[in-house]
Amino acid sequence: MRTDNDSWDITTSVGSTALFVAAARALEAQKPDPVAVDAYAEVFCRAVGGSWAAALDDPEGESRLRTEDFGTHFVNFQGARTRWFDEFFAAAASDGVRQVVILAAGLDSRAYRLPWPDGTVIYELDQPRVLDFKREVLEARGESPTATRVEVAVDLRDDWPAALRAAGFDPAAPSAFVAEGLMIYLPATAQGQLFAGIDALTAPGSHVGIEEGEPMPAPAFQAAKAAERAAGGDAVFFALVYNEKFADADQWFGAHGWDAARTPLAELLTGLGRTLPPAGSPAASMVNANTLVKAIKK
Repeated sequence: MRTDNDSWDITTSVGSTALFVAAARALEAQKPDPVAVDAYAEVFCRAVGGSWAAALDDPEGESRLRTEDFGTHFVNFQGARTRWFDEFFAAAASDGVRQVVILAAGLDSRAYRLPWPDGTVIYELDQPRVLDFKREVLEARGESPTATRVEVAVDLRDDWPAALRAAGFDPAAPSAFVAEGLMIYLPATAQGQLFAGIDALTAPGSHVGIEEGEPMPAPAFQAAKAAERAAGGDAVFFALVYNEKFADADQWFGAHGWDAARTPLAELLTGLGRTLPPAGSPAASMVNANTLVKAIKK
């Protein structure tokens, strides 16, 4: 259950969702035709061990990521989403952006696996124990980032813009902000503050990439939470999300001087050759509710 000032590490509450996503990315990378490969996703899962490592090795295991009705489609989702944000960053770098801000960075490994241009600085914002875990795991392997990586330990419900500026971020220079797998874990007021914070910190030529989801009807949301409690195991999602939405990102940024475009997840999956879940299924509801938005500030 979420509370206003809750905190977490990589294995608890919202932090554990980063492991769930990492496991999905690792399973995508195992496919003969992956749409995205994040080699570090498996590293993080094995560092934690237990059910997270087992999900990668046991096709007949109990992980939800191995189920046909949900897991197959969630892995497809994460592969497509990873590909979309990788391409977003490549486009921003091609436009000369050298400041990158990853909000709720979790187990994002792009500071280590993407070929960043010289002079790129990547600011990763997240809970301190989440950042600690990622750094310690990768340092133990002797891994080094391919750009200058700056950790900003801050809760995004707090004054993260001040923390970002204090870490060296320059609002006068173009930047690229991403909110991947974040918005649903924020109440609507915090989502609005996030949008406003990005807009206030960005210069013309800046890029923003946002994943957003449509809230479920209240009765369906409560039923989903009840089913999740009954399922137990790693079936933890609806208890962590707020099921709220501040505004459509493309419309909000479009009204604030940005050129914005949206890509429904279903359209992205189809374009990448991935099968959509059956109509009316829980996985279909997940896919149909999800949209990826990118915008460039005029």
